[in-house]
Amino acid sequence: MSPLSKAALISLLASTALPTAAMAQEAPAADELPSDIIVTGTRVTGMRAADSAAPVQVVGTQAMANVGQQDLTQVLAQSLPSLNFQAFGGDTANLTLTAALRGLSPNDTLVLVNGKRRHFTANLAVLGGSPYSGAATTDLSFIPTNSIGRIEILQDGAAAQYGSDAIAGVVNIILKDQSEGGLFTATGGQYYEGDGKTFSTALNMGFKLGDSGFVNVTGEYKFHDYTQRGGCDRRYLTLDCKTRTDINPIDAAGVEANPFYPRVNTINGDAKYSLYNFVLNAGYDFSDAVSAYAFGSYGKRKAYAYENYRRATRISGTTSEGEKVYPLPAGFNPQEHLDEEDFSLTGGLKGTVSGWVWDLSLTYGRDAVALYTLDSANPTIFAQQQSVNPDPISLQRNFYDGTLVNSEWAVEAGVTKDFEVGMAKPLTLAFGGQWRKDTYAIQSGEFASWFGGGGQSYPGFAPTDAGSYSRKAWGAYVDLAMDPVEGLHLDLAGRYEHYSDFGKVWNGKFTGRYDFSPAFGIRGTVSNGFRAPTLAESYYSSVNVGPGSTFGQLPPNSSAATVLGFAPLKPEKATSFSAGFVAHPLSNLQITVDAYQIKLKKRIVPSAAIFGSLGSDIVSQAVIDALIARGVSLADATSYAGINIFTNGADTRTRGVEATVDYTSDFGDGAKANWTLGFNYNQTKIEKIYPLPAAVVNTAFSQTNLLDPNSIDGLTTATPRVKIIANALLTFGDFSVNLRESIYGVTHQRTSFSGSGYGAPGDGSGYTVLRIGTSAITDLNLGYKITPKIRFDVGANNLFDKKAPTVPLVDHPSGSKRPANGANVYNPPITFTPWGINGGYYYARATFNF
Repeated sequence: MSPLSKAALISLLASTALPTAAMAQEAPAADELPSDIIVTGTRVTGMRAADSAAPVQVVGTQAMANVGQQDLTQVLAQSLPSLNFQAFGGDTANLTLTAALRGLSPNDTLVLVNGKRRHFTANLAVLGGSPYSGAATTDLSFIPTNSIGRIEILQDGAAAQYGSDAIAGVVNIILKDQSEGGLFTATGGQYYEGDGKTFSTALNMGFKLGDSGFVNVTGEYKFHDYTQRGGCDRRYLTLDCKTRTDINPIDAAGVEANPFYPRVNTINGDAKYSLYNFVLNAGYDFSDAVSAYAFGSYGKRKAYAYENYRRATRISGTTSEGEKVYPLPAGFNPQEHLDEEDFSLTGGLKGTVSGWVWDLSLTYGRDAVALYTLDSANPTIFAQQQSVNPDPISLQRNFYDGTLVNSEWAVEAGVTKDFEVGMAKPLTLAFGGQWRKDTYAIQSGEFASWFGGGGQSYPGFAPTDAGSYSRKAWGAYVDLAMDPVEGLHLDLAGRYEHYSDFGKVWNGKFTGRYDFSPAFGIRGTVSNGFRAPTLAESYYSSVNVGPGSTFGQLPPNSSAATVLGFAPLKPEKATSFSAGFVAHPLSNLQITVDAYQIKLKKRIVPSAAIFGSLGSDIVSQAVIDALIARGVSLADATSYAGINIFTNGADTRTRGVEATVDYTSDFGDGAKANWTLGFNYNQTKIEKIYPLPAAVVNTAFSQTNLLDPNSIDGLTTATPRVKIIANALLTFGDFSVNLRESIYGVTHQRTSFSGSGYGAPGDGSGYTVLRIGTSAITDLNLGYKITPKIRFDVGANNLFDKKAPTVPLVDHPSGSKRPANGANVYNPPITFTPWGINGGYYYARATFNF
């Protein structure tokens, strides 16, 4: 039987899954079960997830412990059918991977911690054509799983309740609040290929604070090593990894002298990183009426990612005596390096006065990303310096590229009160407001990092890129929840917000649920919402240099963009509907089904590559002029030069269905089984593409559309329409087996040698469809309690080592075989593979409770 057939059989046998606390590593005792009372998506006190009028799923601590790679993004992706994670990122996006809910942008999901808005990363993903392009949302890696009590995921539009970004849903991370005891874990693993070695350790402890308070602290350290996928570099080696005979002899010798020979190009693979996290959660009751709380986090990350290999002759000079110099005879493998600090702190007071429950808080968050290019060189500076010296000179290899900073202040106040008005339950009135200030800054790098094209692979931020930008926003909301008759629950929310940079926004939401009996109820919502463009999307400016190409990331809120015909970014506007039912046909069986539709107007999307030149041909002089005006060197643009830009470029419609089933079997004598099944179908269609400004249109070169097939597919088909997670948890006394099957539907995306969805004009190449068929991925965890306090687990994610499909080789007009997407490495993995590009991963973990 093939691995896929085995996986399908396992999926059939498991046949259920709700990604909630039921996805547990072991079945907890009744007094250990996390509370099913939720605080997300409702302002009614005591609401259970099963009774919610909007779909809310809960991921508990046991579910988190069952994932081999202890990163919060991985935990959610392996628990929620509606969430997909980014397997690989281009350039600095590979240093900050992210996830997306319901097939929308990661920016369309709001992240809260203890109900308070979490700040964004400063590191913007700008790779065009990626489903995750434009992501500048919360970096979940800075929240260790050992600090989390549970996660509540509201899968419904909620801008009227929470403000900007809550279009696809809300992820509310509830921190642990125990005042005694603790947990220590140590985990190690690696991929079947023998690389990507990973180690993590975390300690969580609770302490009493006086007679009526608590302090809960978590410390974590993680390390993850590089991976490398794909074959040899087509520019210098043949398909069977033999050095090509038709290249410069100096380059040929350099390739063979490179320490990575023959796979000298290490660009395809995971970044290497080390990560330190510290999280604090504290509270103190001054009396029955007033209490204080505080929580926050500090994280420090250092990450390194390889870029394309550069040949030995790429850096050269001639001495004043006329001697030719090649200072890097083995060529070089430049790396992008990130040094990041992430900080957040919330403090507040809450209490009760005459039946009014009030909450007042202040939050500050900041993420600072210092970027470097390492093991590289600036060919322009070296050649100039060498030309005035009679002897070979030393070469600068490392460059400081600049720093990105994102910070947010937020003041929130809210009150809630229940009124007896003769209905089946008290009417709940809630109202409040929020004031925010967001700031985004780009600090320029050292002169050598950007002058003359800068350090190879990633030029630094030039003074023309640098700047500091801010906005202020304030909003007010009101929420009414009522049960007019027994079994009928209604919720009406409204919100007004005003932004200093684009004005006012009104939003509303109506939610209803009717339970015909304890066994069956129907529910639905209708709402409108919005997402304010992040300041990073609006003002980020950089240059992306590859072998033979130079592309500038043009800020849409800049004068250069205005000259080209692009308008400053405006908010996305959303209209959402959902309808479904909740059934409890048996006491140990729950079924939910919810259908939804999300329409987005003026969705913020990355443009297709807008070319200024192709080889020696000018496609748009306006684009060339815009690049030169921003101080961009085109010395490396022997094949392509152009720009990318974020713009309100499309109207989209997303429709889907989510279904969950949760069933428990009790076999007696300590033998139990939890069977869970989660299903998501999600389809996005583009209803309108806004026109490309006339200043950059060139019909002769097929540059006529704002979005090309590659970028269209990035929005619609590069994430699976179908995702199923089936889970079977079996416990036999101290021994447990957790088997999870994740099934991903078909994904595909069009590409060409230029990396876009079009062939280079005149070469007849057209485009190639990169397709990934329906795939099943099996995860297995075996656990054993050595003592009531000590547990040991071994397991594997992607047990049968399902490989990522590779980009096919196609005929290039030059007569050679090349990857269809223009990559420099033979047989590179398709980077949008939904389960990742690295294959099977095995691990072991020790857990100590005290």
